Amino acid sequence: MEDITAAELRQRTANKEALHVIDVREEWEYEEKNIGAKNIPLGTLPHRVNELEALKDQELIVHCRSGKRSANAKKFLEQQGFTKVRNLLEGIEGYL
Repeated sequence: MEDITAAELRQRTANKEALHVIDVREEWEYEEKNIGAKNIPLGTLPHRVNELEALKDQELIVHCRSGKRSANAKKFLEQQGFTKVRNLLEGIEGYL
């Protein structure tokens, strides 16, 4: 699935859409600033992927600081059978 821009995510958030957003940054980064996403650091994702099992066929937006770690998370999730994963291209830095 194609990635998502910060502008599109801001618009969808403003429209109060129900979104499934995963923040793959470390806990300390999440504590400094976050957009209310579920925090699953990239390093723990393989051990916690079962927490997302119910979302396998739903749109899932992953983000990090700049978009690199979340691109890796997207690839991993797709390898696990997730069908609608989108990476936030500019990361949280582009969103805020």
